[in-house]
Amino acid sequence: MVDQSEFAWRLLSRCFLPSSQQSSLLAYTPMLHARLYKETQSYRDHHFQPIRTTSSGPSPDSTAYLDGHPTYDRPLIVQFCANDPNDFLQAAKHVAPYCDAVDLNLGCPQGIARKGRYGSFLQESPDLIRSLIASLAKDLDVPVTAKMRILDTKEDTLRYAKLLLDAGASWITVHGRRREQKGHETGLADWGVIRYLRENLPKETVIFANGNILGHEDLDRCLEKTGADGVMSAEGNLCNPGIFAGDQGREEGQKRGEYWVGKDGRGGWRTDAVLRRYLDILYRFVLGKEPPRRNPLFIPNRPEGAHFDESLEPTIPTPHSVPADTSPPKNNNHPDQSEPPNKKRKKDRHQARTTSPNLLAVQAHLFHLLRPLVSKHTFIRDKLARAKAGDMEAYEEILSDVEDVTRQGMLEYEKDSLQFESSLIVVEGAGDAVGQVEEDDDRESSLKAVERCWRPWWICQAYVRPLPKEALEKGSLKLGKKALKKMEEEGRKGGMHKVEDLQEAIREKRELIEPDREGFDERDGVPKKEMAKEAMVCG
Repeated sequence: MVDQSEFAWRLLSRCFLPSSQQSSLLAYTPMLHARLYKETQSYRDHHFQPIRTTSSGPSPDSTAYLDGHPTYDRPLIVQFCANDPNDFLQAAKHVAPYCDAVDLNLGCPQGIARKGRYGSFLQESPDLIRSLIASLAKDLDVPVTAKMRILDTKEDTLRYAKLLLDAGASWITVHGRRREQKGHETGLADWGVIRYLRENLPKETVIFANGNILGHEDLDRCLEKTGADGVMSAEGNLCNPGIFAGDQGREEGQKRGEYWVGKDGRGGWRTDAVLRRYLDILYRFVLGKEPPRRNPLFIPNRPEGAHFDESLEPTIPTPHSVPADTSPPKNNNHPDQSEPPNKKRKKDRHQARTTSPNLLAVQAHLFHLLRPLVSKHTFIRDKLARAKAGDMEAYEEILSDVEDVTRQGMLEYEKDSLQFESSLIVVEGAGDAVGQVEEDDDRESSLKAVERCWRPWWICQAYVRPLPKEALEKGSLKLGKKALKKMEEEGRKGGMHKVEDLQEAIREKRELIEPDREGFDERDGVPKKEMAKEAMVCG
């Protein structure tokens, strides 16, 4: 993921597991750009913070800080995109002391990866891939791994996987989707291809499977269907950072009121409780101070003013000694009389913009986490859209609003749960109510997944995209010229002679215009004046 698996989120994802199980969760950093990481000190300081730095370089206090911390952030894989073996090796040497392996991202399908010739757009360059992996396998002190997507056939995918392993990759992570499967064309990951790799690669090969992980129950199902050694989750984790918590973690969460179970037996982590944990981590680790004192988490049927057993509070790790991060700006929402005029304040605020990756990622994370809630309570969405990076007062206010509407929703549920459980759930692009899906309905549909994943809006839950067929029928996905030509050829074989005959539910799509390359570094397509956009999910 780009900019979305930073230290604070990794720690949040781990903290839902009992401490004895947290080492079983292997975390990856956001995807870093190898050339920029090799060449630019400021890029390194702003994207990976194993020790504290100053404007002139590493701080005299070189004790462990955040990324790769031996107590809180292991095991950890640092992930790079690269297209030059020397850049990749030199960048990897910078991070090797603070991680357990370095990963080559060969799965990113985004347009910026196509322009820069990295990620999944290296698939057509086997010699370059071989040299990228071999350079690290030979000269790096930690293992090198690779994350790939499947190709058009399982045989081609097997040859591709063998190339990575023969080049020196210690293990591979396989995303069961092709490069073209993204956005509305994401569709389903093909676990069958991963199973084919498992059966045709040497038994000692370590394979991680990725794709179709919507909830905790999918983890074991994926392991069973693919035969993989581990399961990776990206978007599922963004919507629900507690997705890896097993029975013990959920039982402990239920005692604290963080894990909610409805009258129908369906359960999930409460978004207000998860948001509390997230902000607490930011306060303690990134800002170096204790979070503000808050009222106990609301639990239905607990009498108002009843004694709260503080031993039930969630156990959030506390750093032994973490000084305050100097990067976040001061809050300017409530200036006092000693502050300069408004025009001057705006200028100062702009100059004090935070560069902490942990604070820059908060807004995007909350839009994922709170998606069902803010769809109903749009005033919270509006506040979140206005929140500035590092403005913890704004995020505390959002937390307060989330807790208020959650309390109201849970009380309404206690009075009349049927208004929630029997409501018609509609997914953008799908169109039908999940309650109307028949067991023998074998058409290409996302409705059963929606029904399985649905929870009340105050519960963390997966976002289920419409499948391509549904998106086509609703007009949210349009075919390009190549797809229309292929469709026309297939139509002729089936007796149709005009594309128009097939377009009752499909509108003509104009090809996307290739962006002007002016302002891009020709070596790898990275904008000269800006980094990759926030909140892009890839790989």
